[in-house]
Amino acid sequence: MDKNTILAVILSVVVITIGMTIQTTFFAPTPVEATATQTTVAASEPSYLEPAHYAYLPSNLAWGSGLPGSLVAVGDEPSSTQFSFSTEYFSITFNPVGAAISSFRLNKHLDKGNPVELLFKGEDSHDAFLLYAGSDRSNPIDAVFAHKVVGNTVIFSRDFAILGEDGKTGDTFTIKKTYTFGDTDYLFEVDIETKNSVNKAIPLVFDNSAYTLAFEPQIGPSFATLDKNYNYRRFYIKEDGAKKKTMPKLSSGSYTTGKPLSWVALAGKYFSLIAVPDATAYTVSLSEQASEGIPLESSIYFTRPTIRGASQVDTWRFYAGPQLKGDMVPYNDATLNSFGVSGLQLEAALDSSSWLGWLETILKSVLNFLYRLIPNYGVGIIILTFLLKLALHPITKKGMESTAKMSSLSPKMEEIKQRWPDNPTKQNEEMAALYKKEKINPMGGCLPMLLQFPILIAFYGLLNKHFELRGAMFIPGWIPDLSRPDMVATLPFNLPFLGSELHLLPILYTVSMIFSMKITQSGSAAASGQQGMMKMMTYGMPIMFFFILYSAPSGLILYWSVMNAISILQQLYTNKKKAVAGEPENVQQFPQSKRKRR
Repeated sequence: MDKNTILAVILSVVVITIGMTIQTTFFAPTPVEATATQTTVAASEPSYLEPAHYAYLPSNLAWGSGLPGSLVAVGDEPSSTQFSFSTEYFSITFNPVGAAISSFRLNKHLDKGNPVELLFKGEDSHDAFLLYAGSDRSNPIDAVFAHKVVGNTVIFSRDFAILGEDGKTGDTFTIKKTYTFGDTDYLFEVDIETKNSVNKAIPLVFDNSAYTLAFEPQIGPSFATLDKNYNYRRFYIKEDGAKKKTMPKLSSGSYTTGKPLSWVALAGKYFSLIAVPDATAYTVSLSEQASEGIPLESSIYFTRPTIRGASQVDTWRFYAGPQLKGDMVPYNDATLNSFGVSGLQLEAALDSSSWLGWLETILKSVLNFLYRLIPNYGVGIIILTFLLKLALHPITKKGMESTAKMSSLSPKMEEIKQRWPDNPTKQNEEMAALYKKEKINPMGGCLPMLLQFPILIAFYGLLNKHFELRGAMFIPGWIPDLSRPDMVATLPFNLPFLGSELHLLPILYTVSMIFSMKITQSGSAAASGQQGMMKMMTYGMPIMFFFILYSAPSGLILYWSVMNAISILQQLYTNKKKAVAGEPENVQQFPQSKRKRR
């Protein structure tokens, strides 16, 4: 193998490796820098707040501290027993403590045979949709709220008051939290209504903020690790008037903005939660942090400025469902959803397709067609791989023939190097003449690989995120879910770079790749100086891909393995055909006398 061929192969490997991450790296939304801008409302204090310190009591002391100016729940204590609520799309467990949600399941999507849990939390994690006083995020209002269920609406309410200097409470006000669900929607509403018992401003004045509504700690399904490619959690925001979403750049695990937002999304690979606020000037904060209960918490906070009137209703809409365009576009047309909303453009929260999105769409259509014929996506992937190899056969055939011809010329190229060992210019001239005489393009074996590159990348993108592959079984007991790595055993210890899970498909893939490389190089008479390079290509590249793809979805590894198997058969046939034709023996050698000349 001459240095030009080796260089071509190395460049191909580099291109393929870069391409595998192109859709998550080079085509990800442009990050925007974290800013510290914060919506601040100039606070003219309500007239009844006579002790001035009421207005500047820190938010983290506003609930449960017992200090003058802090918030306390008043009235009879309701039941704290959690209860269940269901719609066609959701199965929800509500917690009266904090009027929050402790479990949120999607009925139409399964995880190990059960509805997917969209709220991933640890034992000590907060529930979702809790309220905090002011801009606090550490001490949620955990008062027990009374509740009632009316149709598809769940209503919580509780009376509160501000504690005075004398330990007594002042005028009461009510916080009402209402959850409203549609009949056939992944969208639901959360209304926060505050109403004073007297005609005065609501006494929620903490750090110039009234309260904070939070979604925390994380969206499901549950995970052990995130590799930001095969499994991830990402924040997206869409500013009012913007055509596209952006990915905010979190600084020290947080991002805060006071800019008006159309929506903010917390997206996983298959599911997302998208919050759509009303026109109030909320301060929106995003947070990522490690937790003892779960590997990573990703939380969204909406902090409301001080309320100026005696009553106020704030409304959020939340999409909680699959990352599927068909489930998101109904909220662009008021006639297609239960809430009569339009123009939300939630589909913009979908992960951006690569530059080959159109090709992914074609391959997806063919794969879904094959699934309708044979309801097994694993079989569909194998058949589609055969069809792709068949379509690419004219290109790969030329590539293999070019490689075979190059191998047959190895003795002649070595003779040229021996005749002019100290004259690289002459070597290049003689080799160029040899290529011209034999009608060989030295890049002929590499160019077909580059021509196949777009299909390879598109298929990679498809199998890495095709929603229908989630939970799709191929072989019971071995590959029960094509969207996850296959697992044959769990080791009692961690292997370096691999973890404790033993995956068989990446091993089979690596073996097939090594064998494919060896038979491709068979028949070449490489110089001794090239043997080390050839061994590196034969073993080094497959081992590199082994680590890259070890945690890849099994559907993706299945495709690569089948592709290798077919390539091996093609190469064996090509080698056999070359042997029958006697090409290695027909290679003419330079006369021995000329070899000794210098």
